[in-house]
Amino acid sequence: MAERIKRNKIRINDISISFLIRKATQKEQRTVIFIHGFPFNKKMWTPQLEALDESTTGIAIDVRGHGNTTSGHGFLSIDLFAKDLIAFIKKMELHQVVVCGISMGGYIALRAYEIAPTLFAGLILSDTHSKADDNVAKQKRFDSIQAVLTHGRRPFAIGFIENVFANPRADDNAEAVDVIKSSIRRNSLNSICATLLALAARTDTSDVLPNISVPTLLIRGQQDKITADELMQEMQEKIPQSKFVTIAESGHLPNLEQPTLFNEALNSYLNNFSKSATN
Repeated sequence: MAERIKRNKIRINDISISFLIRKATQKEQRTVIFIHGFPFNKKMWTPQLEALDESTTGIAIDVRGHGNTTSGHGFLSIDLFAKDLIAFIKKMELHQVVVCGISMGGYIALRAYEIAPTLFAGLILSDTHSKADDNVAKQKRFDSIQAVLTHGRRPFAIGFIENVFANPRADDNAEAVDVIKSSIRRNSLNSICATLLALAARTDTSDVLPNISVPTLLIRGQQDKITADELMQEMQEKIPQSKFVTIAESGHLPNLEQPTLFNEALNSYLNNFSKSATN
């Protein structure tokens, strides 16, 4: 990990949030907060933290019950994760916040924007959507809980790797696969099962899409097996100031599978964001 990236913790309500921070060395123009997917942690954003320009502070947080962030009372929901994010922004006294969420992180970002839109200056939503789970998706979550409790984390992790990467066995993806495997192993069975229930119970945030008034970047891995292209296309149609970028030769985690292409899209958005903010 680059020396510029520091580990830190902060107490928020009933939990201790663990995060990585790479501070701007020039006059800070914005802060990007990266929110990981399920069941990962903040380390999945290391390539993005390293690629930010010198006027951007980057923060990657561990969501409640994941990585090194504590679980608190243990009753998890996307709503609670969103309120943790809002509390974090206020406690850190952050301004010009762009939130970048992937998969579950996107659900959290959308719900946080719905609750407190004035806190956010921009959104980056990767391989995610605004819909709540239908009954089929809920049942898959419940089946996953039963499988994890019966067989443990290892088979769960193996199946997850096959689903989230377009090319999990590619030599140049070995490091990314290891990051995801270790992330899953670090989570307790309780946390995995509680988060699956949180995902199944999440609210639909589609109604907020036309009301999003900040520049929004939508990113999807072209071979994503989890988030359908039409769901992200629908978001692009409904969010007024939105742009949709497809990352070739990547699955559900393009920031890890194609970090160079993902970072180009990220930094292009931030550069345009800076120009629009100064006009």
